[in-house]
Amino acid sequence: MKSLSLYTDKVKALKQKLGSSLVIMGHHYQQDEIIQHVDLAGDSLQLAQMIDGIDAEHIVFCGVHFMAESACLLAKPGQKVYLPDWSASCLMAEMSPAQLLDRIIEKILKHGKKVVPLAYVNTSLAVKTIVGKHGGAVCTSANARKMLEWAYSRGDSVLFLPDRNLGNNVGNMLGIDQDKRHTLDIRNNGENLDYDAIDKASLIFWDGCCPIHEMFKLEHIEAMRQKYPHAKIYVHPECPQEIVAKCDGAGSTSYLIDVAEKAQKGDVLVIGTEANLVNRLANVHKDRGVTVIPLLNDALCLDMAKITEALLCKTLEDIVAGSAKPMQIDGSLVEDAKKSLVRMLNHCAK
Repeated sequence: MKSLSLYTDKVKALKQKLGSSLVIMGHHYQQDEIIQHVDLAGDSLQLAQMIDGIDAEHIVFCGVHFMAESACLLAKPGQKVYLPDWSASCLMAEMSPAQLLDRIIEKILKHGKKVVPLAYVNTSLAVKTIVGKHGGAVCTSANARKMLEWAYSRGDSVLFLPDRNLGNNVGNMLGIDQDKRHTLDIRNNGENLDYDAIDKASLIFWDGCCPIHEMFKLEHIEAMRQKYPHAKIYVHPECPQEIVAKCDGAGSTSYLIDVAEKAQKGDVLVIGTEANLVNRLANVHKDRGVTVIPLLNDALCLDMAKITEALLCKTLEDIVAGSAKPMQIDGSLVEDAKKSLVRMLNHCAK
């Protein structure tokens, strides 16, 4: 890949200087200027699984805050995790405040309804701690079905959070009746809970979503069907269930990458997810005669975009100078948060 900015050569030189003491990890939604420097790229599940195999002292995580938290949680003693921009958050993760989640779970349990919490990886460390404390686990879009089955093996009802769209789509995979589902009213500090609906439900949702994947509408699907009648349309399962129902397939980031890799010459694929990834797939596969088109060109995660080549360069300079500040996590949260992550990793390793 050609140099994209004046920082490219500086980053390459700093990487060479740090050698085996450094590993740069990056999510697939990162911009090309970052991906060119990444040693390990993946989706949320793949990146979590990779941590155990890393021996480098310094791990620079190019993604958003909750991903770096997970890396820090799973890192070996002595390893340091850095996030080039501490403000790179996740709007979905912010939709499930830890204190409110704990309050609502306690209220449901006090009411007499036993639920197993299953948290999407797009949550804070504090949320993962609460989930682990209550016997739950984490999941990703790649293993959500498998982990929902795991949760049902431990109880009759599951609280899926924070993404109601992913929860609904996985519920459809498992054939869970719509009248057995309920989305919590989390307003008014949990005082608006509908306990009759909670009692009837086996799949309970937190009322959260990914603002990027929520952007996709039925008219976007219809417009692409008219413009490219022979195209296949694939989307991420964070999209609303009515969108998924109109597509040719839905799956995690790794699934969408695999779909593009398996496409044949002359195929036209329309992909509905973060546009940085889709545009990258278009460039990668155009020489094979495969056309990849984003369902929406402006479906861009602004928090992922906060990780720039300039900030990556500054982070590496600070590591070399010994002044870089690694991520610190609250030790009181570690045990239960790690339980929720390890339950996922152990179950998905089977």
